[in-house]
Order: sequence, then C-alpha cells, then structure tokens
Amino acid sequence: MLFCDSGARAAQPRLEMPEQSTDHFRRQLEALLEVSEAIAQQRDLPALFHELAQRLHSVVDFDFLTLMLYDAARNSIRLHVLETREGNETPSDAEYPLDEHPAGLVWRTQEPFVVPDAQSDERYPNFSNRLRSVGVRSIAIVPLTTAQRRLGAMGFGRLVPEKLTDAEVQFMQRVATQVAVAVDNALNYETSQAYQKQLSEERDRLQVLLDVNNVLVTSGALPELFSGIVTTLTRVLHHDYTSIALLDPATNRLKIKSLDFPVPHAPLAEKELSVALEDSPAGRCILTGKPGVFRGRELDQFPAELVKKLRNEGLTSVCCVPLISKGEAFGSLNLASKRIDAFTAQEAELLGQVGGQVAIAVKNALAFKEIDALKDKLAVEKLYLEEEIRSEFNFEEIIGESPALRKALGQVELAAPANTTVLLRGETGTGKELFARAIHNLSPRRDRTFVKVNCAAIPAGLLESELFGHERGAFTGAIAQKVGRFELADTGSIFLDEVGDLPLELQPKLLRVLQEQEFERLGSNRTQSVDVRVVAATNTDLSRLVAEKAFRSDLYYRLNVFPIQIPALRERREDIPLLVRYFVQKFSQRFNKTVLFVPADAMDALTNYSWPGNVRELENLLERAVLLSPGKELRIPVSELKSSLSMSKGEAREAASSDSAEASPAQVATLEEAERQHILRVLRQTKWRIAGPRGAAILLGMKRTTLQARIRKLGIRRPI
Repeated sequence: MLFCDSGARAAQPRLEMPEQSTDHFRRQLEALLEVSEAIAQQRDLPALFHELAQRLHSVVDFDFLTLMLYDAARNSIRLHVLETREGNETPSDAEYPLDEHPAGLVWRTQEPFVVPDAQSDERYPNFSNRLRSVGVRSIAIVPLTTAQRRLGAMGFGRLVPEKLTDAEVQFMQRVATQVAVAVDNALNYETSQAYQKQLSEERDRLQVLLDVNNVLVTSGALPELFSGIVTTLTRVLHHDYTSIALLDPATNRLKIKSLDFPVPHAPLAEKELSVALEDSPAGRCILTGKPGVFRGRELDQFPAELVKKLRNEGLTSVCCVPLISKGEAFGSLNLASKRIDAFTAQEAELLGQVGGQVAIAVKNALAFKEIDALKDKLAVEKLYLEEEIRSEFNFEEIIGESPALRKALGQVELAAPANTTVLLRGETGTGKELFARAIHNLSPRRDRTFVKVNCAAIPAGLLESELFGHERGAFTGAIAQKVGRFELADTGSIFLDEVGDLPLELQPKLLRVLQEQEFERLGSNRTQSVDVRVVAATNTDLSRLVAEKAFRSDLYYRLNVFPIQIPALRERREDIPLLVRYFVQKFSQRFNKTVLFVPADAMDALTNYSWPGNVRELENLLERAVLLSPGKELRIPVSELKSSLSMSKGEAREAASSDSAEASPAQVATLEEAERQHILRVLRQTKWRIAGPRGAAILLGMKRTTLQARIRKLGIRRPI
C-alpha cells in the first residue's frame, strides 16, 4: 500500500473535477446532516455503520466501509465493523499488530493513508496481499479522533481501479470527525453497561457473602452452621444436594459431616458417611486444592458408593470447592444439581469465596476443643519452663578438665546428635541431670522442651498420672484433665532420673512409649502419639535388679542402648580445685559475701576427702562454709572431713557403691538433715505458707522458687 505524502500533495495540488458542482457540495452537506441524525439515533456500532453506508453512497462512491479501533491492552488494531454492498460481516480474527497495519500509522500520525492501487503498493506487504485477495483496488484510511482521545481509524475503498480523489478523502475526514463522537459514545455506553452489569453481579455476590457471614457469626455448632449455609445458597444458586466433607488425616478418608438432600433415601440419611479420598469429586477437589465442576459421565469415573447413589437419584452436575486453612485443604463444600448446565464459572467462583468463609468457621468449630486443651497444656508448660529457667543447673556448669570427665563428655558429644535412648550411670550426686541437659542442648531438639522427672520422688500411685496424664474423673480427686510429662515433652526430651525406682506395674507402659512412641492417658482409651527422646539415669545396678525380677529385662535393654558412665568425684580429684573455686564464687555472689581465698590446708583436705556424696556433697559443704566465713578467707569444717581421710580407697569405693542413705557419712547426713529441719521449723511457724510478706521464703532470705526447689530436693512434704 502507498502512504499519501502530505508534502508531495502540497507541491502538486489536485485539480478540481468538473463534477464537483455546487449541487454535489450541497449533497455532501446534506449527507453530513444525515450522518448527524444517524449518530443521534444509533448506539449500536454495526447498525450505525450500516445506516452511514446507505446515506454516504449518494455523495461518495465506495464498496466497503470499515472501523478499526486501537486496543491499548494488546497494542494492536482490531477490525470491528465491515460494511459492504453485499453485507459481509467482520472476520473473527481481524486483529493486527500496531506496526503491521496502516491504521496504526494513521493512529500515530493522525494523517490519512491512501492506497491508489493495491496491485502495486508494497509498503505493508501483508496488508496489500490481504486487499488483493479480496479484490480491493483502492482504499483510504482516515483518523478517528475526539477531543479526549484517539480511537483508531475509519477506512473506505473500492473494488474497481478508480483512484480516490482528495476531495473524497477530505469529505470522509469530516465524516470521521462526527463518527468519532458516535463511536466514543457507543464505546462509553458499552463500558457503562458492562460496569453496571458487573456492579449488579458484585452487589449480588456481596449480599450472598454478607448473608453467609451473618450465618457464621450467629451459628456456633457445625449442624446449625450448615443449615444456615444451605438456606443462604438456595436463594441464589439452584441445587438439589449440599454437603460438607472433612478429611480424616489418620485414615486418609473423607467424612461427610453434614448432608442436605430432599429425597429420603436411607444411605443418604446417615449422620456421617465415610468415603475414600480418591474415589469422590470432593476428594479430587481436596487433592488439587481448586474448585471443580463435574458433569454427566465425568461423575462415573468416581467409584464411591455415595456418588452412585446420587447418580441414581438423577443428579447430573456437581460443584466442589475446597475448604482451605493455612494453605492446606482439610475438606470441601459440595453442591449437586439435576440440571446438566448448573454451576457456571461465575457461580463456581462465588462458591469458592463462600468456601473461604465456611473454612474459617468450620475450622474454628472443629478446633475449639483442641485449642482449649492446648491452652491448658501451654499453661503447664509455661510454669514448667519458668521453673527450668530459674534452675541453678545448666550445661555450662559442668566443671572439670580431668581425663575421666573428658571421656564421659566425649560420649555425650557422640550420643547427642542422634535420637537414641541414653542411660546415664553413676553414683548419686555426680551430676547426671547436667549430663542429660547437655545431651539435650547438643541435640537437634535443643529449641524444644526439656522435661525432667524424678521417679523416686513421686509416690507410685501418682507416678503414672505424672508421666502420662489423666482424664477428668479418672480417679477420686481428678477434677480436671492433666497433661502428662511425656505429652509435655513432645518433640523434645524427657529425663527420667532414678529410673530403677520405677514401679514394676508401670514399666510396660514406659516400654511401649520407648518402642511405639504412643500411650493412653489414665482413664482414657484414646491413643496419644508423641515424639520424645528419653534420657534415663540410675545410681543402682539395673542388671542386678533384672536378675532379682525387680526390673523388666526388655525395658532394661531398651534403656541401655547407649550407656554413659559418669565418673565419681574421687576418680577426678584434679577437678576438685576448679569446683571449689566455682562454688565459692557462686555462693559468695548469692549471699553477698566477699570470700576470695581458699587456704592451702583447706584445699588439701577437700582434695583428699573421698566425697561419697560426690559433687552434691561438695556443693552443700561449700555453701555452708561460705555462710560461716566472716571475711575474705574460706573457712571449712576440716574436722568433719578428717574422719574419712583415714578410709582406704577401697573402703571409700565400697561405701559409695551402696545406697546413699546408708553409705553417706554422718557429717553429710547431719548437714542435709539440719537444713531440712530448719526449713521444716520455718514452714511450721508460717503454717506452710511459702510466698507473701509473712511466708517462709522471706524469713529464710531466699526466692520463692528457690525454696520450692529445696523443698522438693529434701523430700519435704506437708503433713495431711
């Protein structure tokens, strides 16, 4: 095609044809008036162009009239109307890139584009070939522009090799100026109609969502909630069946929790149906996480018995929308109809939005019990962790550099990263709890809970409840549900101290937890699954207890997977000076003392003492010594240690291997007993009130939590 150069036309103006008479000019003006009338009467673009073609034929000879509009979204030119003498319609694929069609050039430059002869014009090859294929010989394209925007272009042409004159082009430009206003009005009208329809649909959609929201707010139980949803959806969507399906993760099956079907069919009247996940449209919807519409024979691919029953009742279309919480589908809202054309794309979209609201309400209703239970569990865990934070022990307080201690710590480093059960063996007071905490802190479970249980400090009748919890009413006095220590330690670690004192009747339950990671609360038949790492400790010979039938052999072998022997203090005497300095500094800060020096004779006495009570005995002795020291020099009761200095190493080892209550020297027993009796006197004086301005903690000059720890440590119990 040829582009008509405006500069060339200015240099060589075309002579007026003799036919361009005053009468012809009058007809043009009349035609323009008729165009104005047509514009005022028509809003439909095809009808407008049809009428324009009839009115303009009297003044301009053309075979076709076309409208080309600019599409800003696609940056293209689209052929919207094609008016010919034969009445041909616009091709459906009449869209061209902006740079590949002369209308794009007209749109950019706002200058007419004239092709005198399509047979010889090659500036737009594709366009010229198109013209030649339909027999077009000459064409003119003029801009279609209003004061507000550029709309596109209008073209007219002939099928005969008759050149379009400048006068005809100029006249069509005047026509295009008026047509542009009509096109703009028509486009604005179409846009306003589309917006009006969209607003109407949006209003209806929001009304449905509001009605559903009101149902969700006013309904708490799932049946009541479901009834309100069915009533609301029936007003806007034609359907004959409604249900809510929820996924059971334990069985990977769907449970139809609520169902509404007008036909009283026995299988559909059951309160709860179970369907395999992959055998139903609802399961497909949950697996994909997207709404799905299934019609006719598409339903026959699902072998679920419920689907077959619905098909027998005449249902031909099903729409399922997923109920999604935190990015995971846990159920679906399902509607079915006897009409094959039910559930359009817009209705499916609306149901998807309703499903989002329903998911929140259903999830809240189902999670209410779980939230309540978790609240109690978190409260217990909070108290436990607060106590743990205040604990005077932590991993960094394992003091020593002796080879025996380094060997034990090396075994800790080997066992900690694994999830294996560890059995800590050693005499009383060697720091088995510190080693257990070190195993937990070096394991991948370090950020989770570390729970400790002293199996010897809890009465046998209460130990099962303490370990595994109990339900309300499980026994006399069980007025509320209790979370056990194993449940509290889920995904963390549990330390079972003095595991040799575990009652024989309770050992099978502990064995099951170790092997299967599951248990039942006392008074419950519901199995609880946990992920707990067990670290056990004992100061007795479990193999001897197994031989005496006082400890189950299978439990012993299950606990003894990775045994670690913790050395006694007399086996690492080189660590005693380090421990002495550490404890002296610790108690000096606690009691606001300034003890800075340890006499050489005192250090020798401490180093040579056999320490049958190990580190705990050393700590208790130094605590009293710091309290008794008036100045900067540590004063220890050396006379109390001399009686044991004459003991041979063999005698000390034999004494330490026996029961701590029988083997401890009288001096240590007296120290612990004196502390115990003093706390008991204060508790009796305060009528067993621990906290408060008149509590025992204030009188003893210590924190409430510290006093509670001492009471548990010394086995003090309030008389009934």
